[in-house]
Parts: sequence; C-alpha cells; structure tokens
Amino acid sequence: MSSLRADQAIISNWIEPESKVLDLGCGDGTLLRHLADSRQATGYGLEIDTNNIAKCVAAGINVIHTDLDAGLSDFGANSFDYVLMTQTLQVVHHPDRLLDEMLRVGKQGIVTFPNFGHWYCRLTLALRGRLPISKALPNEWYDTPNIHVITLKEFERLCENKGIEILERSVVNSSHQSNFLRTLLPNLLGELALYRFQRK
Repeated sequence: MSSLRADQAIISNWIEPESKVLDLGCGDGTLLRHLADSRQATGYGLEIDTNNIAKCVAAGINVIHTDLDAGLSDFGANSFDYVLMTQTLQVVHHPDRLLDEMLRVGKQGIVTFPNFGHWYCRLTLALRGRLPISKALPNEWYDTPNIHVITLKEFERLCENKGIEILERSVVNSSHQSNFLRTLLPNLLGELALYRFQRK
C-alpha cells in the first residue's frame, strides 16, 4: 500500500473520529486504511480498477467493485458521515449528479480535483496554444482520464446553484503545500483544490 499523500493528510484532519466514511474511487485503499487506523473510522471504498480492489482486500478494506457513473443507489440516505472523492470528480461523466448523490448518502462531502484555472494552465494555452502538462496534470490530451475542466470558481458556482454550503477549502501546489499567496489568489495559484461541504 502506498504512503499517504499530503492532500489525503489534509482530508484526514477534516474527519471526526469514529465516523462512517464512503470513499468514491478509493484506489488502493490507502486513505481508508489511514482513517481506520488514526480515526477509528469505518466504511467502504468504491473502485472500478480490479488491481486496486485486490490491494484493498489485501489491506483489509471493505471495497465494492462499481462504476461511479452508475450512481450510489445501493446506499440509503444519510448512511455515512462523510463521502469522499479524491481527484475523481473530473473523470466522471456527470459530476453534478454525483455531488447530489454524495449529499444524499452522506451528511458531508469532501472532494479534491486539479484546478484548470491555475496560472500555468492559462499561460500554456495562451502562449503555446496547447493544453498544459505538469506534475498535477501529467497526461497528454489524448490519454488523460480527465473529461471535465474544473476551476475553483466553476466548482463554487455549481455549489451555489445546488444549494451546497462550502465548509472548508484548501488549495495546494503539486507538492501539496499551501502558502499565504495561494490562500489570497486560490483560483490563480492553486494547482489542487480540496473542499468540504454540506447541504445548506
């Protein structure tokens, strides 16, 4: 199992002890294992990749093989305290519907995604006429898993339209570090966005 990423460490600090957690696109289960060990959290991971599912099972993580685009109909309303989705929102076909589903089955949602409003993305497109390749966005346009271009402002506008209250926001660089300038100009200087939210 891989080590905890810095963005996952930020998320861990947002989770109350002994919470019930659903992790959408849980990967190899690293975050769920950490939450179980450090926060005594319980819950499930949803994952489509069979190699990651095998890693979850080996690590003792409850995991369900599913496609997030199929929704969360297997879970009842308010089944979880938190529903997490790290660096997955931009790869699902209907992120707006999935946000609704997250807040149907969970009291709070937490998402992270690469910020396409970052200055490097803007500059690369403006000056070179090409989509950016960076540590946060390492793929070419033809093999990227990202099918949606999300900026902080667009995500916050979607939340406002849906009656979703943003409780916490953090923006970090590709090394998952924050500073005063990123806090001051998050949509311009943040490479990765993290949000915790609930229904208003």
